[in-house]
Amino acid sequence: MLRTLLIAASASALMSTAAPAAAKDREPITVQDAQYGEVLFHFYQEDYFPAIVKLLAAQDRTQLSNHEDDAELLLGGMYLSYGHHLEASQIFERLLADNVDRDVRDRTWFFLAKIWHQRGYFDKSQDALGRIEGKLPKNLEREAKMLSAQILIDKGDFDGAVAQLQNWKGRTEWASYARFNLGVALVRSGRTDEARRILEQLGEMDPFNEELTSLRDKANLALGYALLQDGDPQAAKLPLQRVRLEGPFSNKALLGVGWADAEQQSYQRALVPWMELRGRDLLDPAVQESMLAIPYALAQLDSISQAADHYLNAVEAFYEETNRIDKTINHIESGEFFDAFVEDGPLDSTGWYWRLQELPDGPEARYLYHLLSTHEFQEGLKNYRDLSYLYRNLDGWEQNVNVYANMLETRRIAFEERLPRTQDSLARADIDELVGRKLEFDSLLNNIEQSNDWLALANRSEFEMWGEITGFEQTPALQANIPEAAETRDKIALLKGVLQWQLEKEFKDRLWRIRRDLRETGEALVETQRARRKVDESIRQQPLEFQAFGDRVYGLEPRIRGMKTRIADAMAEQRAFLQSIAVGELQAQKERLDIYTVQARFALAAIYDRAATVGENQP
Repeated sequence: MLRTLLIAASASALMSTAAPAAAKDREPITVQDAQYGEVLFHFYQEDYFPAIVKLLAAQDRTQLSNHEDDAELLLGGMYLSYGHHLEASQIFERLLADNVDRDVRDRTWFFLAKIWHQRGYFDKSQDALGRIEGKLPKNLEREAKMLSAQILIDKGDFDGAVAQLQNWKGRTEWASYARFNLGVALVRSGRTDEARRILEQLGEMDPFNEELTSLRDKANLALGYALLQDGDPQAAKLPLQRVRLEGPFSNKALLGVGWADAEQQSYQRALVPWMELRGRDLLDPAVQESMLAIPYALAQLDSISQAADHYLNAVEAFYEETNRIDKTINHIESGEFFDAFVEDGPLDSTGWYWRLQELPDGPEARYLYHLLSTHEFQEGLKNYRDLSYLYRNLDGWEQNVNVYANMLETRRIAFEERLPRTQDSLARADIDELVGRKLEFDSLLNNIEQSNDWLALANRSEFEMWGEITGFEQTPALQANIPEAAETRDKIALLKGVLQWQLEKEFKDRLWRIRRDLRETGEALVETQRARRKVDESIRQQPLEFQAFGDRVYGLEPRIRGMKTRIADAMAEQRAFLQSIAVGELQAQKERLDIYTVQARFALAAIYDRAATVGENQP
């Protein structure tokens, strides 16, 4: 059961949808290794980095003998939380082959397939889906089928995607997504008529949440542009007009409605959506294209002067935007741009679950919405943030190493200062003499017991009393043959007899107590000898331990510096990768603006030629 729970927990570390199920099925875990309990403590708080560090350290020291396989599974789940799917898959393939519940194994392969798909490893994702042997839960089964079709679409196998999606049944959200993907696959495979029916159904549906509302807009947009490309602008206009004016697809829909009217020579109508676009964000390609479409329509309506003004405004707007893009590119290439993503807030979370809450301040912030909409840039940014976390963590370790070095040096000095005093005290403590005295006492007690010398066990007062009595017996006056002397001798004999009776009576009890005390003394002496040997061994070993600890502590610093250098190099590579994505995106925007600028200038020149020609032809 523990193994099954850990696999489910590992899988839940991949996707938030698995977390409720894992929490519902969670049962108490019997931890037999303290180090493993510490790892679980960090894991269930989603502090994956310290959990990984402690788990690897415990494995290196062979401290997880009772949880070896479970620790491996947990490590695989945490590797996945950082996107290390290759390392995680090796662990899962090795441990999940034959000895775990099939349902858990199938769910694990499903989540691996999702990770690989998002990372762009389509073949590995398809292979992971192929490893699913049984039936997944209904929600995951539908998602797995959708994922399989999406992989085919991403690989360009549109006919294969159509074959998988065309028999989808049900009226769930997944069914709606399946129909949309089917429509897209049909369009890309050239089967526009079949796609039209499917996309029209989606475009006319009554959604019950925001997600389906966006899907409806997306279906209408896809259908509208498919019909435009198919040469049917009149039919394309209706689905494009169904797209919400305030939705994420409104700009492209407005542009498409304008072109549908323009294709039908209704330029006055085309100006309505295009003029609406002109006041929106210039970064949107649809808005940029509308700034050229407006003067084109005006020129077709013979409004030459207005068309020229709009072309001039477009050229000026494109020029200003190009300058802003150039400044942003320079700021990105300086390297300061990406530091804002890790310096504005604490690194309280890393890996899979991290999400950017707000954009950094700066002139480039307006471009980040487009950059962050790409999965490639987001994943690269996560990796850069994780590398920064590792670098800062190593920096903290390096400072701790210096603290450990100071602690070690302080203990070494204290040891060297106390060693002479300790050795002097040990020299004065003659344990062998104490052992000899103890043996003498044992021999003396044996003699007392054998001779039944009850007087030898009398205490001080009893012994003094016995001496006084025997002294009285030796008094010469008591030897006289008179009644008084005889009476005194009888009293002395009585006192002596009572004392002797008492001593003989308590002899065995006193003998047992003394033997007990001697036995305890012997045990104490044995413990003292053992402690003395430990002290001697410690005095001999302590310099060696100081040397060993010193080698470890002082050896860590160059290792940490080496790791920091490697991470710094990896950060530089990742920063360069992100810069290439960001700069490439901005360069693409700039090139598009340059093309639009050239088109606007040519159109403006054509308008000037047209105006000049008209002026020359007038009488």
